Amino acid sequence: MSIQSIRLFGDPVLRTPAAPVVDFDKELRKLVKDLTDTMMDAPGAGLAAPQIGVGLRVFTYYVDDQLGHLINPDLDLSADLDEEGEEGCLSFPGLSFPTPRAIRAVAKGFNMHGEPVVLEGTDLMARCFQHETDHLDGILFIDRMDAKQRKLAMKAIREAEWSGLSAPTVKFSPHATGGRAL
Repeated sequence: MSIQSIRLFGDPVLRTPAAPVVDFDKELRKLVKDLTDTMMDAPGAGLAAPQIGVGLRVFTYYVDDQLGHLINPDLDLSADLDEEGEEGCLSFPGLSFPTPRAIRAVAKGFNMHGEPVVLEGTDLMARCFQHETDHLDGILFIDRMDAKQRKLAMKAIREAEWSGLSAPTVKFSPHATGGRAL
C-alpha cells in the first residue's frame, strides 16, 4: 500500500489546473495505485491527482462497487440537473453540501496503458466524474453552489477543526450548467 496525504482546502495545488498526461509509463501506473490506495483508505468515492499534490489529469473512483480510473478526461453532460444531491470531498473532511450536477455524464479518456476508454454514469457515478474532473481543472465543489449555499458552506469550513486557512478564491466552473451561473 502507498497511502498519500490528502491536500486540504486552502492548498494552492487544489486551485491549479492539472497538466495532461503524455507518458503512459510505470510512473503513471504507480500514481494510479497511490490514488486508488489513498481513496480506498480514506474512504472516498473518488480522488484526483491534485488532491495528493500531483498536477496531472488523473482520477480514481469507487462507486457502486465499481473501481476504476480515468486519465485526461473529457466530459459530455446531460442538460438535466440534480439540484439537491449531497456532495462531499476528501479535501473538505467531514463536510457535505447540496451541489447541483448533471444527472448523466459520459467521460472519455484513457486508462493507465494509454488505451481509449468511454465511461457512462448516472446519479452518483455522474456526480463523481464531474467532481473529479472539476478537481483537474482547479475547480472545487463549493464553486458549483449558489450564493446562499456557498455562504453556509464557507461558514462550516471556517468552523471545521482542520480549517484555519486564509479565505479561499472562488471560481466558477467552466462546465455547462444549463445556463445557470452558480
